[in-house]
Amino acid sequence: MDSIGLDNIYFEKVTVNFDDRFTLSEIDWTIEPNQHWVITGTNGAGKSALAAVLAGVGEIENGTVIGLPKNVGLVSFEAQAELIAKELKKDDADIMDVISLGTPVHEMIFDYCQDTALAQALVEKFGLSTLLDRAFRKLSTGETRKVMLIRALANRPDLLILDEPFDGLDVDTLAMLQDHLASIIDSTPMIMVLNRFDEMPAFITHIAYVDKGKLTLTVDKSDENAFNELYQLLHLKTTDLNVPQADPANKLPALDPSQPLVRLNQATIKYGDTIIVDKLDWTIERGQHWQLSGPNGSGKTGVLSLITGDHPQCYVNDIFVFGFQRGKGESIWQIKQFIGYVSTSLQWEYRVSTSCKNVIISGFYDSIGMYSKSTDNQKKIADQWLTLLGMEDRADQPFNKLSYGDQRLLLIARAMVKHPPLLILDEPCLGLDDMNRQLVLALIEKICEDKETTVLYVNHHAEDQIKGIENYLGLKKNN
Repeated sequence: MDSIGLDNIYFEKVTVNFDDRFTLSEIDWTIEPNQHWVITGTNGAGKSALAAVLAGVGEIENGTVIGLPKNVGLVSFEAQAELIAKELKKDDADIMDVISLGTPVHEMIFDYCQDTALAQALVEKFGLSTLLDRAFRKLSTGETRKVMLIRALANRPDLLILDEPFDGLDVDTLAMLQDHLASIIDSTPMIMVLNRFDEMPAFITHIAYVDKGKLTLTVDKSDENAFNELYQLLHLKTTDLNVPQADPANKLPALDPSQPLVRLNQATIKYGDTIIVDKLDWTIERGQHWQLSGPNGSGKTGVLSLITGDHPQCYVNDIFVFGFQRGKGESIWQIKQFIGYVSTSLQWEYRVSTSCKNVIISGFYDSIGMYSKSTDNQKKIADQWLTLLGMEDRADQPFNKLSYGDQRLLLIARAMVKHPPLLILDEPCLGLDDMNRQLVLALIEKICEDKETTVLYVNHHAEDQIKGIENYLGLKKNN
């Protein structure tokens, strides 16, 4: 490929404000010649805002942007709405004392382009020849989008920014546009904003993932593993799929809905004269997701053990779990049937060479590995979980051959198959790189959307924010 006539574009610790409506924070990004990018992420993440900055939109409050070209072509719904708003202002009969017919399409196109011949060719390709005399504001949304595309393309921009360029186009126009874009990749660098990976043109070289106003990941499309992980993350973030239902044949006993799931009254953990947890009062209500944080030695694991019944001091404390008063004759399994549990130590133990599908099914039996014959319905539910995780093509792969992050996702699904009233995730992101951490957090968000299971998320850092978790308990280390 011949080098595109564009200098590197650098973003260094850039914070951009958009009229106090939205803020992009701490953006670090380098766009090199011959690169064509897709910006992706969930709705409201800041994809369009990041693209708009390249066109000079927004107020840069901090950081440095170097190398932005002057001739930028921008096609977006925001720019489209802005053009239409300008046209509607011409309709103000009180001021103008005349009825404005609006700017005709031919003026909107040919008065704003550098290459008239290209504009004319595109008008014919886009099927707008018969609409040239019509007022721009009288066009349909799809026709307006075509005008915007022609204006941008015929201006021979140094950088072309296309925000959801394929939305609102019919099948024939979509194919034509994709062909035209492919024909100019050697001369025009492109930045696209896309929600759907299946719309990504083959010539795209890099992907930028935006989340909560930050550019959190950049991926070289040729890096197959990184690309697949990003695809899986977007699938989890954007899929309409819900958490699969429980198996009616494995239904848990009903709990009293008027009682909390957990209540600790003045709970204390001490070893000799050393007090680890001192007089903790804590109630976890049904549907009330919690984050439990604190430094090493603050007692997080001890508190969890009080709940699960694994701590020897749980019987000398006033603890109420799932309708049982600790020490009143209940068995540990009566308690544990209502709890799904995932931790790094469980992952270390789960080293059998069973398939991904069987790992999920093993959750019905609370076993490590499969030692019972599964039912057809259990297999169906496991398949639904694999689909939710974006791992349906890996159903038969051995668990111990997967990445550390994918193993963690499967163990969370294993813990959830019975829809336990309480899901305890003990440092679920420990040992994960940033991409796999985001995958796990995305799955936790999906589970929090479900109304049947209460999530208790345990970690070191309170600043890890998960959508859906609105209750926080912080433990401090006793000196």
